[in-house]
Amino acid sequence: MSGTELVRIEDLRVRFAVDGGHVTAVDGLDLAVAPGEIVALVGESGSGKTATANAVLGLLPRSATVTGRVLLRPADGSAPLDVVGLNLRRLRRLRGTAVAMVFQEPSTALNPVYPVGWQIAEGLRAHGVGGRAARRARAVELLDAVGIPDPRRRADHYPYQFSGGQQQRVLIAAALALGARLIVADEPTSALDVTVQAEILDLLRRCRADFGTGLLLITHDMGVVADIADRVAVMHRGRIVEQSPTGALFAAPAHAYTRELLAAIPVPGAATARTSPAADAEPVVVAERLIVEYPRRLGRGGARAVNGVSFRIGAGEVLGLVGESGSGKTTIGRAIAGLTPATGGTLDVRAPAGRLGYVFQDPATSFNPLLTIGESVAEPLRVHRRDLDRAAVRARVGELLEQVELPAGSAGRYPHELSGGQRQRAGLARALALGPRLLIADEPTSALDVSVQARILELLMRLHRELGFAALFISHDLAVVETVADRVMVLQNGLAVETGETRQVLHAPVHPYTRRLIAAAPVPDPDRQAARRAEAVR
Repeated sequence: MSGTELVRIEDLRVRFAVDGGHVTAVDGLDLAVAPGEIVALVGESGSGKTATANAVLGLLPRSATVTGRVLLRPADGSAPLDVVGLNLRRLRRLRGTAVAMVFQEPSTALNPVYPVGWQIAEGLRAHGVGGRAARRARAVELLDAVGIPDPRRRADHYPYQFSGGQQQRVLIAAALALGARLIVADEPTSALDVTVQAEILDLLRRCRADFGTGLLLITHDMGVVADIADRVAVMHRGRIVEQSPTGALFAAPAHAYTRELLAAIPVPGAATARTSPAADAEPVVVAERLIVEYPRRLGRGGARAVNGVSFRIGAGEVLGLVGESGSGKTTIGRAIAGLTPATGGTLDVRAPAGRLGYVFQDPATSFNPLLTIGESVAEPLRVHRRDLDRAAVRARVGELLEQVELPAGSAGRYPHELSGGQRQRAGLARALALGPRLLIADEPTSALDVSVQARILELLMRLHRELGFAALFISHDLAVVETVADRVMVLQNGLAVETGETRQVLHAPVHPYTRRLIAAAPVPDPDRQAARRAEAVR
């Protein structure tokens, strides 16, 4: 280990005990991070990225067998310590001081029953730093440093009182509390809108500039990699198959797997122009000045999520719905599906009972864990097609699973036994069970790796061509929307600020908010992204 490196990983191997044997998650990995360096570790789910991140902090479960070395430099600059085999007491001394972690999902990483200021101060208290007043002052100072407005008051607020982006800022504040020189960030922006993502990336960049922090960034988003990373290590099946400076990797990827990853990324402006359905096509959905309000407690006025939005979806048309969290996207989808009542205006959905399919954002939580995939896909048929006997239902389920290209035998497996992409395919099969006239897809690829996302989008568009259903495609990923949508409607704070043909809206936007969304979305090209960032600063 050199005198400047914050961490050096040598021949790391991680195996997990499973019924009847073991699974190798990391297989001979070598990697290092220097002060002020941002190293991105990329690859698909199951490649070993998170196992590597957890090994750096000694957070792997007891079912894991770890060999190799993870040399971590203590905060006092003394000789590096090997995390592998280090006892819990010494590990706790390193966590927070030498290395800290920013987890993927801030809402689950933060304790819901304690104020965020208390949670930031907890690390200081665990390491015996300062008194109560000094710890609170430090928490307020850190909240201010990461851009939380009115930090003195907000320190006493609970996690649910913060947006997703603000929660992620709180986690970064906690990671900085003890002056850790190395931050391990596991998918820190995967659940965030493009504008919030841009703010978090700017904050991480500032941590590097202001504190000399080194960053090991775990991600599958190559746009994020292009935007922030100095160096990239590509992981595949537990091994690093390629490692090089970011610009060189994007310009001339050497390994076939890296080329596959880059080819799978939807790039703004690269989508082939789609042939839109006829303008006079029979409408499937017509909304006029639609209003949806959520009631508040104690008789106070309702919170207006959708505020006078008008639109139509023609037969066979795909309407893309984009905007930040809280803009009203999902509320409109739920209102069309009858899951949330409209409180004003008119909403005419011309899809008979059972002829509307819904693909949910999180495939893991959209299935009943006690039912097999076959039973879940069969459920709409059992409710709406009482004329079908068991054999006919079973045959239809088999057709649907084959249609979405799931392997034979998937019907008898439970949701947790499938990958994320396979679960989303099963969700699509369930949505198509009754031959819908309208399909609502709410962020159907946001939780998926780029290669899996590409396959799901190809499948969705093939089925759209073959079956001819209309679709409402809800997403915050503008490149994905450009790939699938005929028209786009942009929402901001419950209002439709811009609507039009996809290429017109995304390449010649009229409204400032649309332009801001487009400018915030990172592109998988380091040179273009650097130029866009420089333009945004001016």
